Amino acid sequence: MLEPSLANFVRLAGVGGHQLLYHPASKIDIERDKDIERRNRTLVRISQYTMLEGAPSSPCNTSQTSPNDECDNDILHALECSAVHALVTEDKEIHAKARKAGFSHRIYNIQTAEDWLRRLHEPSAVHLPNIEDVHMYSLTSQLSSPLFDSLRASYDTPQRSFNTWFHIKAQTGRKAWIARADLGNIEAICIYAMQTDEIINDEKDCLEGLSLKLCTFKVGEQMRGRKIGELFLKAAFRFATENRCENIFVHTSPEQVYLLKLLKDFGFQQRGTYGADIMLVKDHPSLPPAAGPNALDYARLYFPHFRTDITVQKFLVPIKPQYHQVLFPELAYQAQLFGGGSTAGNAIKQAYLCKAQTTKVQPGDVVLFYRTEDQQSVTTIGVVECYEVHDNAASIMQLVSRRTVYSQKDIEAMASKPTKVMLFRLVGHFPSAISYASLIRERIVSGPIQSITKISDDAFSRIFELSGW
Repeated sequence: MLEPSLANFVRLAGVGGHQLLYHPASKIDIERDKDIERRNRTLVRISQYTMLEGAPSSPCNTSQTSPNDECDNDILHALECSAVHALVTEDKEIHAKARKAGFSHRIYNIQTAEDWLRRLHEPSAVHLPNIEDVHMYSLTSQLSSPLFDSLRASYDTPQRSFNTWFHIKAQTGRKAWIARADLGNIEAICIYAMQTDEIINDEKDCLEGLSLKLCTFKVGEQMRGRKIGELFLKAAFRFATENRCENIFVHTSPEQVYLLKLLKDFGFQQRGTYGADIMLVKDHPSLPPAAGPNALDYARLYFPHFRTDITVQKFLVPIKPQYHQVLFPELAYQAQLFGGGSTAGNAIKQAYLCKAQTTKVQPGDVVLFYRTEDQQSVTTIGVVECYEVHDNAASIMQLVSRRTVYSQKDIEAMASKPTKVMLFRLVGHFPSAISYASLIRERIVSGPIQSITKISDDAFSRIFELSGW
């Protein structure tokens, strides 16, 4: 099923003028393949690309390094030396080594790379798939889907099959969030349930009160790179908030590398083991905890809470309607996150580019997005992850690659002069947007909002009062 993604990736690379290279170590690795037919087929494919010239050898290689590891190390060293902008590979070992070396943000599998290029070169055609909230029993007729086939190995036992397990859980009224591919096939699922005083691990630790259990969390290969995992978490966070669940927990196999990375990035922490699985728990307190970690870590650990004390700066951020609509589609379509056929909305981690003069924005600061031109109102709140200045289009594309809603042409045009790149986490949207007239009347601003504008703590408080948050 990777063939269409690979073909489209190659096509988009050509559209965008991105040069596709192969590392000489890859050819050496291929030539060791004992399957002659497959080896020859792969060599023909690789010959369609240009070889990376002058690739340096990795200093990690010694006489004791195995041939496979030597090739992997040389390929990663080329990335580390910036001989290339990014590495695209399906090799899980190389992905694991890149994570340990600290540059996993520059390595992609085929589908995430294709998604990146689609966002750069076909932004108007990219739409995140819907999330539906359904009863498990509505899915029992679709258990022959390839997505469920991929789950059977984890659930099948000599005593009970996956299908039997699914039917038993369906009878309890359990529900799931699902995402469908373009042809309507289920390609991602998150089964969930509320639990009370749940014993969560082999150590018999108990989560007191109500908790949300993510029983099954699976994103199919065809959905990788489309932020479906983040959308499931967004649904989980909202559900837990509305139902006053104090914790969210999930157990998963150590082999689920992508899922583990995603969960830990959103505040899940390991709490022992559950058989052969790892138990992960996220604190989701109803009341804001006392300020402990820095503002950014606080937002990551205790979402939907975030720090607003006097040590945290607050800014109004103007955003044009076309970018506002792409970043926050649930507002553009006035849709709800839950409900059949509704627009699922955007991912949690986003990117914003501008020419603002200010350089004072810091990680953990709060940003209030002001939609200009048509609505002229403050609609949305986020927490800054990083704020950097760049004047190189390639550097910007690399930095925002997993979050971008900007085309390559947009980025190249902006990068002609120093550009501010803000990566932020979406917190939510105000129940009532605050109009420009209200901002003027309350003396929060004194004139048009044309650039990132710092506001006082008092002004921030008045905005919250006006919004009904």
